[in-house]
Amino acid sequence: MIPQCLVAAASSGSGKTTFTLGLLRALNRRGLTVQGFKCGPDYIDPKFHRLACGRESVNLDLFMMSPEHVQAVYARHSAGSDAAVLEGVMGLYDGYVRDQGSSAEVAATLGLPTILLIDARSSAFSVGAILYGMKHFRPTSEVVGVVFNRVASESHYRFLREAAEEAGVVPLGYLPKTQLLEVPSRHLGLSLEELSTLDALPETVADLIEQHVQLDRLLELIQRPRPVLREEAPLSAVEGMKVAVARDQAFNFIYAENLRRLSQLGELVYFSPLANEAVPASDLVYLPGGYPEFYLDQLATADQTRLTLRDHVQRGGKILAECGGMMYLCRELRDEQGQAYPMAGILELEATMEQMRLRLGYRKLLLGGQEWRGHEFHYSRIATGEEPTKGQQRSARDEEVPTLLYAKDNVRAGYTHLYFGEANPLDLFC
Repeated sequence: MIPQCLVAAASSGSGKTTFTLGLLRALNRRGLTVQGFKCGPDYIDPKFHRLACGRESVNLDLFMMSPEHVQAVYARHSAGSDAAVLEGVMGLYDGYVRDQGSSAEVAATLGLPTILLIDARSSAFSVGAILYGMKHFRPTSEVVGVVFNRVASESHYRFLREAAEEAGVVPLGYLPKTQLLEVPSRHLGLSLEELSTLDALPETVADLIEQHVQLDRLLELIQRPRPVLREEAPLSAVEGMKVAVARDQAFNFIYAENLRRLSQLGELVYFSPLANEAVPASDLVYLPGGYPEFYLDQLATADQTRLTLRDHVQRGGKILAECGGMMYLCRELRDEQGQAYPMAGILELEATMEQMRLRLGYRKLLLGGQEWRGHEFHYSRIATGEEPTKGQQRSARDEEVPTLLYAKDNVRAGYTHLYFGEANPLDLFC
């Protein structure tokens, strides 16, 4: 038995990430090896998790992953840990269609209990109705306790505690209302090294948890059997194959399971476009997403990377590029003011950050009789240019979307971040 739980809320903005960071750090300070997980496709929160507990956090997503794969990934990454904490996404029952793929469904798939984090600003006894509804909305949910956030005083907490008791949810304490508990913006582009400067945040929240939350009681409520390891068939290695992966502050949106899948094909070697490193001799180059728009000067002068990337293509090498990686393959990338910076020039496209607008959502890519799944999240757009495309992309509700997969020679590039933890990425080039 080890402590395991989902941290969920009634809505976004309730403080899930803040509380999760504090809980990870508090357990870590007690000498526990803690494994963090994140519901959904988000790349940012797992970086904060790693900062808080020192282990790479892993995404679990029932749109992009089968239930069996979610169970296998959870068990594999939990092995060797003393506790596991899964941070939810949006509200507990918010899914891509109704509650499909919601945090509640992920928890039910894994048999995890739920600790609710409820924003108590301007609320008192009425939160009992919210808690009762959250607890009973789906019989597969196991809501065992609640922590209140942004509580004004002990007397305020007294009302909240009484409401929780009446709703049949164990009140476990609270986090006080304070300006100290603010997580930075989603679009800051912080590297893990830069995130380390924010180390005070999980430390501060952990202190508050020790002071105001019944942590021992919480750990008692979430004791569950250690997950059983499940075998998954690996990909067959390709003799002599090498996969070059771009990884630095500009390109770091990478799912752990995607790397694991690539490593089954052959040897992984890494390079940094920001450091103007030559692309290693390889059969496949993986250019993941990230924040190239924050490093335009460096990327525009990375001549060695650009030249060796072009040479890779001319020799027939494959490239898989996602979002920021695709932008790097363009002829140029314009900043918010319209200033143009030369990029790799492999795709005759121009990307721009002008007139920034968020485009996001789950995506299904239908290609060669196979369905791939992923998600789209970006502020840039392709302004001009044309290249050959392949496949069709649709939303989670099976509606047409204008997102394209560019397919020029042995290059596959698009805004969709693909998840291929259960697939062979080489099939994208068939």
